[in-house]
Amino acid sequence: MKNARVLFITQEITPYLSESHMGLVGRHLPQGIQERGKEIRTFMPRFGNINERRNQLHEVIRLSGMNLIIDDTDHPLIIKVASIQQARMQIYFIDNEDYFQRKAKIRDKNGKFFEDNDERAIFYSRGVIETVKKLGWAPDLIHCHGWMTSLAPLYLKTTYKDNPLFSDSKIVFSLYDDEFEETLHKDFSKKIKYENITNKDLEHYKNPTYVNIVKAGIDYSDAVIQGSEKVNEEVKKYAAASKKPFLDYQPEEKYIDAYNEFYDKLLEDKE
Repeated sequence: MKNARVLFITQEITPYLSESHMGLVGRHLPQGIQERGKEIRTFMPRFGNINERRNQLHEVIRLSGMNLIIDDTDHPLIIKVASIQQARMQIYFIDNEDYFQRKAKIRDKNGKFFEDNDERAIFYSRGVIETVKKLGWAPDLIHCHGWMTSLAPLYLKTTYKDNPLFSDSKIVFSLYDDEFEETLHKDFSKKIKYENITNKDLEHYKNPTYVNIVKAGIDYSDAVIQGSEKVNEEVKKYAAASKKPFLDYQPEEKYIDAYNEFYDKLLEDKE
């Protein structure tokens, strides 16, 4: 489909963080999809270990200035942007002093899992959706990468389902080898609660393990891609049992064309 709009919500993008498989996909997939005739927007968290000066990040004042309430506390939403010149691609960064100033991604220097990773995931997913709303940009397809993006499908299919920008969007969720052993905060399901979200929607989040939150991401997506060669087996079986369109792992030299074809099929089914 020509001129379709694809929104990428990802956890990591190279070169802003140290190189990883997910980061390389985050860097090259949007460029490849743009080169195949689609319009794109790309988002990631503004983790504190991203060098703002070297990467020339700057705040977008017209998009910043909103507050998101999480667990009865206001958190200012700051939007920054940077360009990857050779790809003719802009990256939007979701920032907040409480959640993304520390010089690490999800663990401290001693390897301890951050206690507020649950709220960081909520803030990131809602922050992306609110920013896209402010841009007034209606995506035909939304592709989420990484466990930290797994709440976006839930919010899009509940709270924002009647918003004309998102009501027809197809959602794709990619599975990666980004597993963690810890459990997120015990009150995660209460903190997630927002407009049009029922207790039934929150079932998986009552025991917020990696496996359960990724299963919820699958539940609220329209299609699933295996993004890493090896992923959690229970999660992969769950995706298969869902009977949703599923794209198996694709090698580096083929994945952009394969994803583009997969998108086109989903978008054809929408028409």
